[in-house]
Amino acid sequence: MEEQVKQEPSPLRKMVAVSSIAAGIQFGWALQLSLLTPYVQTLGVPHVWASFIWLCGPISGLLVQPIVGYSSDHCQSSFGRRRPFILAGAIAVAIAIILIGYASDIGHMAGDDITKTTRPRAVAIFVVGFWILDVANNMLQGPCRAFLGDLAAGDPKKTRTANAFFSFFMAVGNVLGYAAGSYNDLHKIFPFTQTEACNVFCANLKSCFFFSIILLLALCITVLTCVNDPKFTPAPKESKIEDGQTQVSCFYGECCVAFRELEKPMWMLMLVTAITWIAWFPYVLFDTDWMGREVYGGDVGQKAYDNGVHAGSLGLMLNSVVLAVASLGVEPLGRLVGGVKWLWAIVNVILAICLAATVLITRVAERERAKNPALIGNPSMDVKVGSLAFFCVLGIPLAVTYSVPFALASIYSNSSGAGQGLSLGLLNVSIVIPQMIVSAISGPWDALFGGGNLPAFVLGAAAAAISAVLAIVILPNPKKEDEAKMSSLNMGSFH
Repeated sequence: MEEQVKQEPSPLRKMVAVSSIAAGIQFGWALQLSLLTPYVQTLGVPHVWASFIWLCGPISGLLVQPIVGYSSDHCQSSFGRRRPFILAGAIAVAIAIILIGYASDIGHMAGDDITKTTRPRAVAIFVVGFWILDVANNMLQGPCRAFLGDLAAGDPKKTRTANAFFSFFMAVGNVLGYAAGSYNDLHKIFPFTQTEACNVFCANLKSCFFFSIILLLALCITVLTCVNDPKFTPAPKESKIEDGQTQVSCFYGECCVAFRELEKPMWMLMLVTAITWIAWFPYVLFDTDWMGREVYGGDVGQKAYDNGVHAGSLGLMLNSVVLAVASLGVEPLGRLVGGVKWLWAIVNVILAICLAATVLITRVAERERAKNPALIGNPSMDVKVGSLAFFCVLGIPLAVTYSVPFALASIYSNSSGAGQGLSLGLLNVSIVIPQMIVSAISGPWDALFGGGNLPAFVLGAAAAAISAVLAIVILPNPKKEDEAKMSSLNMGSFH
């Protein structure tokens, strides 16, 4: 069998093209984060159960992304190693978005009574589409990052540049997605989206997803037609898998070995990361719902609630802008405060304060509405500024959370001689398992304290404070020469 010829680094324009797919992925992900929790409640899913639907994200992240990544490494298709997965992921995203956007209409055609609060057929269609969308996003992201590594061909400067572009386009996609979600009249561009079963909020969601499909498919088609992905021909020594094994079993075998051989610094890092994400996920799940319910004083289906959700999308857009800018300052800030673990601890304190501040913002908004009911759906300027400031400030700790744990994982794995790829994969476990826990308990936890989103936010504030203390107490200090390498590491994310 012919051995793989050593590849030369590809031109920068090809790396930019592949990186741009991140904008299409993040556009759809931003719409998921900002609009889908409110949307599923308009279909009749109670707030206490809405978070269970988000279990798909961590499950697909835990299972699909590693398997797809490992499979694409060993794919011998004539279409290339990465392009088959990118094509399949893009098609799956388009199918999922159509199912989600038209869940109300399909449910109505299948027999749902739109005069009733709960529409079970629409909910079933939505859940299927939502799970396909999360699986498809994970099918896209891993091969795209791997494709960039292939194009860089091991060149350190090209690798850093490619990852920087990927992070830049992630930020662009977030801004575009949240901006689309914050605009109330997008459905007027596609007037056919508003139907008997689909109100204005639903029609806006459809319209946003139409733009998401157009953007993602255009970017993917450009890459699939213009960027070459040579057929992978493995060297003879790595071309065979032992009898009775599949790529999936090989992958999980390697993971089991890696878990057994993990040294103490990586276990400590995974613990701090897990508690940090327990703090973040109530915000991820309920940020726009909090704006609609507690800040704007609306109930699901009311104009006041819709106004709050759109204002929350605007807040998330501002959060993305701050995140993009702050991500450029993580390395110098780490040096300024005495090391990256101190920086992580400081921003987790900021996260705890911000999550606790949601109680204050909520109480002020409720007090004002009690005195003046006209403020329902249109809170005072002080409340609006305070809530948007909450989103903006959180962009700083989010930038650190998206970079420092991944950087420390690489540093600790280098120090121990472990493989970076598997170490980063195992770190992902400490992100998705907390997400599964929060998705499962946050709704019942909120209901236990009378409903609303504040109990989950307060729980998140406590977790952030604990993780700040643990970051200082149990994480080893990286060597200065290792911290200096952080600038070459790409920003992480979760899906």
